[in-house]
Amino acid sequence: MNQLRLDPTRGEWVAYATHRQERTFLPPAEYCPLCPTKPGGFPTEVPRSSYEIAVFENRFPSFSSDAEGPDGSPEGFFRSAPGRGVCEVVLYSERHDATLASMSERHIENLVRVWADRYGELGAREDVEYVFIFENKGEAVGVTLHHPHGQIYAYPFVPPLPGREIELAREYLKRNGSALHTDLLAAEKSDGRRLVVEGEHFTAFVPFFARYPYEVHVYARRESALSVADLSAGESRDLARVLKRLLLGYDALFGFSLPYVMAMHQAPTDGGDYRGVARFHIEFYPPNRTGDKLKYLAGSEVGAGAFIVDALPEETAARLQAAVPSEPGTEEGT
Repeated sequence: MNQLRLDPTRGEWVAYATHRQERTFLPPAEYCPLCPTKPGGFPTEVPRSSYEIAVFENRFPSFSSDAEGPDGSPEGFFRSAPGRGVCEVVLYSERHDATLASMSERHIENLVRVWADRYGELGAREDVEYVFIFENKGEAVGVTLHHPHGQIYAYPFVPPLPGREIELAREYLKRNGSALHTDLLAAEKSDGRRLVVEGEHFTAFVPFFARYPYEVHVYARRESALSVADLSAGESRDLARVLKRLLLGYDALFGFSLPYVMAMHQAPTDGGDYRGVARFHIEFYPPNRTGDKLKYLAGSEVGAGAFIVDALPEETAARLQAAVPSEPGTEEGT
């Protein structure tokens, strides 16, 4: 069952997908459903003996294109709707033990092009208002499969966090006559203390207001880059390079492959005008505050929505700056 129910106290939709309880949970490597299907071997989700990057619809989707409407006609507080949308899985590599950090810049650049393709195709659907591209990496953030992969949720609504960000950006534009993300990036570059990686077209920094100790935002410098589909070939190449350096730095920070949530923010696909309001950027939320301690979301964060962090962004940015390589190799595995 895929169903949406409206929370009238927050004005937000909550999605229910009861069949997801049955999804595969951390299987042994030899039974990984995301590896290629080898001749005579365990049948996987990819019926080929090899692949570079693969995309397919999630077998346990949070949203479904054929979701049925609720029984009866809910009234008053009990408003619901079918959970229509699309959920896709993006396999980064056929190598089970790979990570995005271990892949070549050229491979990551190809992945950026895949993201752009999926944003364009899914966003063109009438029932899709927001294409959310993300990755959950590591058991610390609750992954159920270790194979390197990301996901795409094509929502039938604009989710609360990007929606609120766009609302504030629109208010800022009206009040100041300039773009919020442009001015924010300029302020971070002027300050300089929290910059982590600077490319030709993208800048990665620990934001002044980071909610996680090693949170990093990767901003497109061009104001008219509203989505990943807007990126030029040069911008896609530079994004791959910046991501490679950042992720290598993450892994060098504590000496292990750092878990994180990667969240892509971009313009909704509901037909609205988002010029000067939306800006393509990627946000990373690693849960680690030290090598052996995690930042748990507890009472203040979950119950009140107010984050409390025990390290200043300037301090964590300095540690991350020291861990990021100046010029990473471009071959697979370097």
